[in-house]
Amino acid sequence: MHNHTIILAKSAGFCFGVRRAVDLVYALAKEGRKACTLGPIIHNQQVVNDLCSKGVRVIAKPSEAAPDETVVIRSHGVGRDIYEQLQAYACRWEDATCPYVSKIHKIVREKSAQGAVVLIAGDAGHPEVQAIRGHCSGQSYVFGSMQELEKILKINNNFEKNPVIMVCQTTFQESLWKDCIKSTRKHYTNIEIFDTICSATNLRQSEAADLAQKVDLMVVIGGRHSSNTRKLKEVCEQYCKTLLIETKDELDASSVTFADKIGITAGASTPAYIIKEVLNHMDEILKNQEEELNFAELLEQSLTEKIYAGKRVKGIITSVAKNEAHVDIGAKQAGIIPASELSDDPTLKVEDIVKPGDELELIVMKVNDQEGIVTLSKKRCDAEAGFNIIREALENDTVLEGVITDVVRGGVLCLSNSTKVFIPASQVSDSRVENLETLLKQKVQFKILEINENRRRAVGSVRAVLKAEKQAAKEQFWQNVEVGKTYTGTVKSITSYGAFVDLGGVDGMIHITELSWTKIKHPSEIVQVGDTVEVYIKDIDNEKKKISLGYKKTEDNPWEILARDYTVGQTVNVTIVSLTQFGAFAQIIPGVDGLIHISQIANQHIAKVADVLEVGQKVDAKITEMDLEHKRISLSIRALLEEEKADAAEEEADDALSKELEGVEGVELSKGE
Repeated sequence: MHNHTIILAKSAGFCFGVRRAVDLVYALAKEGRKACTLGPIIHNQQVVNDLCSKGVRVIAKPSEAAPDETVVIRSHGVGRDIYEQLQAYACRWEDATCPYVSKIHKIVREKSAQGAVVLIAGDAGHPEVQAIRGHCSGQSYVFGSMQELEKILKINNNFEKNPVIMVCQTTFQESLWKDCIKSTRKHYTNIEIFDTICSATNLRQSEAADLAQKVDLMVVIGGRHSSNTRKLKEVCEQYCKTLLIETKDELDASSVTFADKIGITAGASTPAYIIKEVLNHMDEILKNQEEELNFAELLEQSLTEKIYAGKRVKGIITSVAKNEAHVDIGAKQAGIIPASELSDDPTLKVEDIVKPGDELELIVMKVNDQEGIVTLSKKRCDAEAGFNIIREALENDTVLEGVITDVVRGGVLCLSNSTKVFIPASQVSDSRVENLETLLKQKVQFKILEINENRRRAVGSVRAVLKAEKQAAKEQFWQNVEVGKTYTGTVKSITSYGAFVDLGGVDGMIHITELSWTKIKHPSEIVQVGDTVEVYIKDIDNEKKKISLGYKKTEDNPWEILARDYTVGQTVNVTIVSLTQFGAFAQIIPGVDGLIHISQIANQHIAKVADVLEVGQKVDAKITEMDLEHKRISLSIRALLEEEKADAAEEEADDALSKELEGVEGVELSKGE
């Protein structure tokens, strides 16, 4: 019997750049934003498929993006032409290019602009290399081996006329890179070399090489299209037998049981859950081999073992019918699981739950020796295991997820981990729910409040999760809030002195004077409850946790409009808004009034302003003075009247002169307007 040892390399799995890109896309999906990636986000089909199930598309070029989608540039990066296309198509985009790759882009962009020839060590068909070339404005050449490099150097002897630089793909094999450096320096002593292999890639490869020298078998986990995963395999197979697998399903007993020591590493695009699945599956294979017993002994043992109600047994599904599943439990009786004992979910069919060959943990419901049948339950066994999960959730104050399946007296039932949890009506939300039926079939997150061990009942709360989320959002808000910062919020309530706005768990107030540049009687003239508004932080009282919000925009300031559109000497049509002993105030534009002094109302003395003007009357007046600093505007009706009088006098003089000159020989009179 083998005594197997499994060793996992420390640096196996996601690198910084890949994790950053994948987390970004998952975050967009979680926020409910439509997203698409320029090419697969990573070279791992399982992750790409999972993102696809969450609505994230893969596109080949920016023109394929929908107007409401956010385009994500993956960690491999893209050339300058793609950024230009994104701008041309007015795309929204998030740049998840790995910082190590961005560094290479900067190097080749600057150096090729200075006339340098760029040599790139890497796979010419790899998107990272294609993106690097996309930032070169001059000559660039790609090589993947010493032979290809020698060929480039031999053919292109004109390099001596230009400066030459050399960079490499972040996942290039380190030993090969060192050989390439030696070769190029023989040809060009003044070549500028930039070592751009990612340190994480370097570490992963050296760790894998060290491990491969200590084990009988290396298992490399990662996508077959992943460059760094293939290089890991190449590094490892120099020292021992090496398998490259994408998932646990590609691993069988014959491929691993021969080895006493097994090393495992994974490419930069391999998520942790796939590594864990492989480890668990390998452990299971090895345990099965070590614990393998004589089949005849097992059969004899099972036939003599007593089957009774309540006993836990293992069984293998032999066939599936419409209303039941047939199962072999290694006993003389035939095992049957009725459809009602497979799951509590009425929407699932028998074939959706089990298929021939499945191995299950079951509980014996009833034994009928006369008919030779044992009735079994899967759901009760699942519920027992599920109840343990729920018990742990109470102890650890963790959040569970489930689906509302029933409305009962006083609340609802939520199915989670094959167990129905009661959620009281007061705990289904953080706000009042009038009709609990609207919650049916909804997915919810909840916490366990209490457990009754005797009745095996659990009470949960959605409200507790929402409350915790709001508290976390509040704490996050207070950490980041600062004067001048802009927020989009929802009007929560309105009072006579202002409007309260929900900024995402924290309320701020827009004072009535901040709602409009013009005087208003009530905030409801500008906003209504439920309106979405854009506000900015005007003042913060950290001690009292109070926030004053600004709402008025500078461009809407009537004094700004006046300064832009009006000048001294301009004639305006104004509306009289109030009368005083010394004159009348007239509205020029909403929010700006000017004064017509009593001396400027008429071209003769008047005793009372009301004798000539009345509120609401529209009149033409001339702007005679604009003091924007002190917000004072002077208007004059008299100035217009005097201009009219002067024009009339000038016209009368012209007419008199015309009459005097009529008939004078040699004089032609103008007939102008």
